[in-house]
Order: sequence, then structure tokens, then C-alpha cells
Amino acid sequence: MTCSRVAFLSLILLTAASATFAQVGTNNGVLNPNLAGAEEMQTVPHIDATIAEAIIAGRPYLTATAFDAALRAASLFDEQRAEVFVTLFVPINLNTASEEEILLVPRAGSKMVHEFDEYRPWDGGMLRFRREIGKYVDDDELAHLEQYVFVPMDLNTASGDDFLTIPGVGSNLVHEFEEYRPWVNMAQFDREIGKYVDDDEVARLARYFVINQ
Repeated sequence: MTCSRVAFLSLILLTAASATFAQVGTNNGVLNPNLAGAEEMQTVPHIDATIAEAIIAGRPYLTATAFDAALRAASLFDEQRAEVFVTLFVPINLNTASEEEILLVPRAGSKMVHEFDEYRPWDGGMLRFRREIGKYVDDDELAHLEQYVFVPMDLNTASGDDFLTIPGVGSNLVHEFEEYRPWVNMAQFDREIGKYVDDDEVARLARYFVINQ
């Protein structure tokens, strides 16, 4: 086993010890179109002020394909949209993403369509993703791919640290997620969290959760 592989596995073990159920991939700079400001988005290739404002007006994007459709509406060609997705992307749900969504993940390709589907349901969080997908790609590619994916976490068992891995979630929302336990259903989530954020944000956040009975 190479030194780099040992170091990577050690990092996985440390991650597991601190956030066993973490189910959102580590982000190394990919912007989320549901959260990024207009100026941030204009640092992305092919995104000018007009397109950035159109993206903001179309929020929330609950799937990668919905965001792709918005860029198509802005007259970006296939190659241009592919360049955008490298640094501006709506993370996909590993358990439910369609083949079309998976193919939007930069460098995923048909091989990852098969592998992402093969290991469903992804019930071990990012630790399992790293273990299984790490059989097929090297450490750098694994780190690249995990920026674009997530597995919904259980509202009743996820830790505060797990919640904080969700883009846009801070300590105030973590408190509310824990305050209303036990969560019975997502209708309750919509109702209670809707006291603190608007309907669009409730819909965006709901993507990251399940309630296991």
C-alpha cells in the first residue's frame, strides 16, 4: 500500500471518529447556486451578471437537472454548461439521482452511473462512498467526485456536526433540528422549520433529510 493511500485511509478513520454518519461530501470550492451571491457566480466561466441574476431569480434548484435547465434557458451550450458545473453545481442525492443527473457530475461518466446505482442504498454516509468508489478511482478523483454528492441524513439521529456539513446550515438551525426531536414526518419539518426560514429554503434543506421509522 502506498504512503498516499495510507494517509488517505488514516484521514477516513479520523473523519469516521468525529462524524460517523456525515453524509455530505467535503467541498473544496464548488459553489452552490442556491446559496452563492451574484458576484461569486460571476467568477465562474460563462456566468455574467445577467445570467447570475437569472440563476438567483430561479431559486431554489432542487435537482441538478433543474439547474441545468436554467443554464439552457440562458443559452449556454453543452460544453459551456459542463465548464460551469465544475465550480457551480447542485449536489445530487446518491440514493435517488437519475442517470441524467449523475452524468452532469463533472468527470463522472457512464462508469459512475453504474457504480453510484450499484451500491444503493448508500447507508454508510461518505465513509462508505469513499470506501466503495475508492475501489475504482484514485484519491484525487475521489475527493473531486464527493464534492458533488450527498446522502440524506436521518433528522432524528444525525449529530450536530453532521448537520453542519449541509451547505448553508449554521448553529441556529442545528439547534432547531435537534429541538423538535423526535421528528415524525417531513410535513412536521416543513411546518416547524418554516417558522425560521422561507418556503424556498425549507424545500432546499428538506433534500438533505430522511426520517427513518
